[in-house]
Amino acid sequence: MPTAEHVILRELLAHEPNWVSGAALAARLGVSRVAIWQHMEKLRAAGFMFEAQRARGYRIKERPPALYGALIETQLKVRPRNFSLLVLDQVDSTNDEAARELAAGRPTPFAILSRRQTHGRGRFGRAWHSASTANLYISFAFRPRVEPQRMQTFTLWMGVNVCELLANFTSTRPGIKWPNDILFDGRKAGGMLTEARVDSDQIRDLIFGLGLNVNSTADQWPADLARRAIALSEVTGAPLDLNRLAAALIGRVLLAWQKFADGEHNETFADLWNHYDLLRGKPVTLLEGGHRHRGTVTGLDDEGALLLRDETGRAQRFRAGEVTLEKGSETRDQRPVTKDHKPKE
Repeated sequence: MPTAEHVILRELLAHEPNWVSGAALAARLGVSRVAIWQHMEKLRAAGFMFEAQRARGYRIKERPPALYGALIETQLKVRPRNFSLLVLDQVDSTNDEAARELAAGRPTPFAILSRRQTHGRGRFGRAWHSASTANLYISFAFRPRVEPQRMQTFTLWMGVNVCELLANFTSTRPGIKWPNDILFDGRKAGGMLTEARVDSDQIRDLIFGLGLNVNSTADQWPADLARRAIALSEVTGAPLDLNRLAAALIGRVLLAWQKFADGEHNETFADLWNHYDLLRGKPVTLLEGGHRHRGTVTGLDDEGALLLRDETGRAQRFRAGEVTLEKGSETRDQRPVTKDHKPKE
């Protein structure tokens, strides 16, 4: 059910850059002008700045830099039945919170965003630095009720969809390093973590988590991380609208999930992967269970396993592992961004 803030923001956004009168807002909500003023004050406290003129009304001057749930929801262009969004100020991990909400019976799909995480994590339990409110920490929850074998390419499919959303939104060239890292010019901008709970022979609960560096700066990271990480704002040269990006990202992930659930992802997955893959043709070292394997990446098989050709020419496949590019190998995508490639959602 939309709140008064949802309705006010929807009207203001729909009429930008024109004015919306307080009388029109009051009539739309069936409340007094004083009540509208009170709602506007609440939005100001959340970080909005408005221009207000007698006989003309209101218009948005500045949007809040931090995540604001009503603004994200107002900008959503994809909203499946029963979908809900939670925006928290702080949480241990959005994946852990999603698991708790699933256990409590929350209807799916839903997404959880947090302005900070105190125990954000990635693969192998590694910490994900989540102190900055300028980034996105988000988890999506589903109840797929499908066989585990169907989920083998799920994270990879979601990864290329995130890459394509970022490419369209920012007119940049992201890439994906198998199986879950999003990079720009060899530096990590995002990471994904998929977790599932299996009942008998079916996946009951599925959580897809994403951490994405958006507007944070190098001085906000530990020194060793600053050398390896990058934020989207550094790539684009300007801060991004965090709430608009969140809305676009949520829409893209929900559409990608629906295609995956319907089996339609097979039509485009290979092409998308080949477009954003950073490892094909590169010499790498893959660490698997304490064993190191060296070779050149030749692609993926139909189950999402990484294909490696070693120095003897023997082909190997790996379902899991930690990949490191050999020293001197370049992950940068040299393809130019099309000049008429405009940001879109």
